[in-house]
Amino acid sequence: MSTVSKEAALDYHRQGKPGKIEVVPTKPYSTQHDLALAYSPGVAYPCKEIEQRPEDVYEYTDKGNLVAVISNGTAVLGLGDIGPLAGKPVMEGKALLFKIFAGLDCFDIEVDEKDPEKFISIVKAISPTFGGINLEDIKAPECFEIERRLKEECSIPVMHDDQHGTAIISAAGLLNALEIQKKNISDVRLVVNGAGAAAVSCTKLYIALGVRHENVVMCDSKGVINSKRKDLNPQKAEFMTTRDIDTLAEAMVGADVFLGLSVKDVVTPEMVKSMADRPIVFALANPDPEIAYDKAMSSRDDLIFATGRSDYPNQINNVLGFPYIFRGALDCGAVSINEEMKLAAVHAIADLAKMPVPPVVNAAYDITDLKFGRDYILPKPLDPRLLTSVAPAVARGAMESGVARRPITDWEQYKERLRKLMGYDNKLMRRISEQAKEHPKRVVFGEANTDNMLKAAVIAANEGVLIPILLGNEEMIQKRAARLGLDISGIEIVNLRHDREADRRHMFALKLAEKHQREGLTYPEALEKMFDRNYFGMMMIEEGHADAFLGGTYSAAHTTGKIAEEVVGIRPSYKHFAALHIINTKRGTFFLADTLVNKKVDSETLLDIARLARNSVEYFAHEPVMAMVSYSNFGSSAEPECRNVREVVEKMHQMYPELPIDGEMSLNYALNKDVRDTTFPFNRIKGKEVNTLIFPNLSSASTAYRMMLEMGLGNAIGPIQMGLNKPVHFVSVNSEVRDIVNIATIAGLDAAVLERAGQAADK
Repeated sequence: MSTVSKEAALDYHRQGKPGKIEVVPTKPYSTQHDLALAYSPGVAYPCKEIEQRPEDVYEYTDKGNLVAVISNGTAVLGLGDIGPLAGKPVMEGKALLFKIFAGLDCFDIEVDEKDPEKFISIVKAISPTFGGINLEDIKAPECFEIERRLKEECSIPVMHDDQHGTAIISAAGLLNALEIQKKNISDVRLVVNGAGAAAVSCTKLYIALGVRHENVVMCDSKGVINSKRKDLNPQKAEFMTTRDIDTLAEAMVGADVFLGLSVKDVVTPEMVKSMADRPIVFALANPDPEIAYDKAMSSRDDLIFATGRSDYPNQINNVLGFPYIFRGALDCGAVSINEEMKLAAVHAIADLAKMPVPPVVNAAYDITDLKFGRDYILPKPLDPRLLTSVAPAVARGAMESGVARRPITDWEQYKERLRKLMGYDNKLMRRISEQAKEHPKRVVFGEANTDNMLKAAVIAANEGVLIPILLGNEEMIQKRAARLGLDISGIEIVNLRHDREADRRHMFALKLAEKHQREGLTYPEALEKMFDRNYFGMMMIEEGHADAFLGGTYSAAHTTGKIAEEVVGIRPSYKHFAALHIINTKRGTFFLADTLVNKKVDSETLLDIARLARNSVEYFAHEPVMAMVSYSNFGSSAEPECRNVREVVEKMHQMYPELPIDGEMSLNYALNKDVRDTTFPFNRIKGKEVNTLIFPNLSSASTAYRMMLEMGLGNAIGPIQMGLNKPVHFVSVNSEVRDIVNIATIAGLDAAVLERAGQAADK
């Protein structure tokens, strides 16, 4: 898993606007009339409607899309009873996951009350605000009674995710593991280590699926929960065994399934070896499992092994469930989340793992043959099909069990709405990061002596997406790192002005002078250039001393771009290179070009930009639908700039007859397909939503993406270099740290892709 430093985590939470969530208006508010509709006097009308028909609250307010994450902070993650205030960052994080995975709005509510009766009273009193309540991080055994009572006394879905989330996901994994191991669930012997909320809920759900109660042995920190014990609360007593065994080691002998929700290193290889043939081990202690992955897998070759970690196969991850369970429950107006709905989620998740894996999921994890089997018993968290598989299954379960107040009638329309729901999520960058982690490459940070560039390098290293090389004065970098509280031990620093780099400067200068000898470049001139960090860093890439270069700029990247053109060169089939920005908005993902490089644009330049953009959009696993933008529409102006655009459109039609591209057209026609298709029915992108915008000049492209960001219409990834022979990218040193990390990650991924392409060509 990625290493997370204290300073990086604190920076993440406090930089910009503190925290991880905010409230955003969903209606116009710019005029006095808007405000009169939003508040007084207009708001009185929906109030009266709801007073007469309470169900109309779902039509006129956000209640049907609003979840509360509620905790008293008594059992936070692995931190224990740290209180409601200290637990708030965790609850905000859960709210963020609800939003990015299922489009649900979420308020985190921290309640300073440990008395169960008072806590229940408080939550019940505020429940009319919400469409659903996710109870979180409440200690056992109080959590059992709190959830039971709130489910009885509130008319909205209530679920304690610590109990049921792990139960649902692990149950789906269990069904698939049993199928692979060719075992009948009614015959298996189950050992559970840990007797807290999650363990109890998992065991109950497994029994509901067919595990026989008499085949269950549960252990806690004192050993086997058996009839000899006199210290058992009602939850533990329910799983008391009459077998004459006292230790976990004894319980494991002959067991088919082990479920661990306890602490690390309590299971030994000998215990795993003592299990029955074709065993299943779910070691879910967080962050380190009950037995290490390598020890478990080396103990026997017929084992299916799962953990809660993302760096091993078969991750049991609650995010596979809770966002989609609440999504389905709220969308059908369920009054509760019952056993039928949980079982529906179990089967939907299990079934999804058996379906052919689409290319986008394989690409997300840089795997070419991901398929149902011993190392793939559950869908991956980034599988976009989870939303359209689990949420409808849960809604159907609610309807079939009679708890849905607003039944869904058109399922295809519902699934289409779910697909459109996630336009604002930055799945793309998460997919890129996962790919980069598979084969982290050496990325040179050209301006490592600046705060943001240095922070970005350390974060990227900790996340495991690349191996940074810091270019600069080692003493200055070390002092800066100490001031920023950054650990740079183990990170390579290259001081290009140091005497020990003389041989490399000499070699790089010879290579560069040889490359440009017919253009008048002499060795002494080339040697002088090697004292420039951009020249030296790019020559490191050119000569294979590193894999990618990230040039830090202070304003425009024009000079750095010229150096890149001189050192690594432009791809043979192009005469220009360009830059792309990816903008994630509520309407979807948009690709804009050229946003950085070409100040003067003629038709030849614009053609290269369009071709490069087409390739890049496909590289990022999207089908390009392209609009060539201008201030005129399909020949309405004879100005040279408009003629350039029309000429490029004609050439693109000739070169790529199947490519959906057209223009020239103004931005409103590009983005409004209904108006475009009505006004210009002959257009070549009819009926399609444009996702790629090619602008006629640098000024308009740069202005467009900056305006979108400043107005809060989306978030950006970029600039992304297109067209150079090697992975050389540029970013302002004043950019946000996360933006620099993103570009560095893309640079590393570019290097990995180029390497694989070279290997394939050599075969």
